[in-house]
Amino acid sequence: MQWRGRRGSSNIEDRRGMTTGGAGGIGIVGMLAVLAFGYFFGIDISPMVSDVSQQPTTGEPRELTAEEREIGQFVSVILAETEDVFGQSVREQAGQDYRDPQMVLYSGVTRSACGGASSQMGPFYCPVDQKVYLDTDFFRVMDQKMGAGGDLAAAYVIAHEVGHHVQNQLGILPRVTQMRQQATKRDSNYLSVLTELQADCFAGMWARNSAQDLRIDRRDLAEAMDAAAAVGDDALMQSAGRAAVPDAFTHGSSADRQEWFMRGFDGGTLASCNTFKAAGL
Repeated sequence: MQWRGRRGSSNIEDRRGMTTGGAGGIGIVGMLAVLAFGYFFGIDISPMVSDVSQQPTTGEPRELTAEEREIGQFVSVILAETEDVFGQSVREQAGQDYRDPQMVLYSGVTRSACGGASSQMGPFYCPVDQKVYLDTDFFRVMDQKMGAGGDLAAAYVIAHEVGHHVQNQLGILPRVTQMRQQATKRDSNYLSVLTELQADCFAGMWARNSAQDLRIDRRDLAEAMDAAAAVGDDALMQSAGRAAVPDAFTHGSSADRQEWFMRGFDGGTLASCNTFKAAGL
């Protein structure tokens, strides 16, 4: 995958130099941390993060490292690629205007319009302020603790979260929220899974449409498959020493996440990612 030298997005708010923070100390409060707003979730990766980020908490400004600056450039390029792909797709395939999301980069902890954010939550999208929040140390966690390193693995994470923004722009998230409010716990979880799998599919769709520009090849796709497997509900539950309970899934199994990413990559359109229709809803 070749991303260097390409256009970067201006929709980046980099807070990483404002504060730093260690990630450990909260333990596991359920495998998935439910954020304050009702219909989106962040992954609780605290068992994997606790010994990766070692910086002490401080409110003092700091200078970004060379590695952090390069990661920031990478995120900016991938975000710009999503702007191009999803902007054109939403306009041409859905007949709607598309407003680009903002990406907030932070270290340790920060605030969002949906409540507090910490590295234990993993990346997430806040529909209230239409921003994606990312502690870039998550990429190191993926590589060192989850066995999912590589550029396309990291890009998959970004495109997945932007996929939630696409859902919000298309009105899918508000409709799912209303359905979940009237559903049983089991059905609510299932609706969440369908929402997350659709975001995975949108990430695959993005990869398909950026494949030529970024020179994405089979080795890159293998990295994305590793990432999708690593963040499956069954994999996360098992890594925490718990049995995998499908009724408790909120993101989908590793196999389902891999399948829907590839459906998006093979189909390359918004219509190919209708997980709700596929489920008979």
